[in-house]
Amino acid sequence: MEGAMPIFEYQCEKCGHVFEELVMTKKKKRIACPRCHHAKVSKLISRTGAVGRNTAGTGCAAPSGSGFS
Repeated sequence: MEGAMPIFEYQCEKCGHVFEELVMTKKKKRIACPRCHHAKVSKLISRTGAVGRNTAGTGCAAPSGSGFS
């Protein structure tokens, strides 16, 4: 995916704060909570999303006749 940014979601094990971090390198970067600065954080399974246009106005449903249901 061209232009995709490697943004990961983390949760602090001390205060529970959930935050995102841009990780541009393959080297292990020390991630700390931006709220309490605690170094123990858990990487969360990120939700995936897609940006697009739905001109049919039918939410997530595929347009009729598209072959998808």
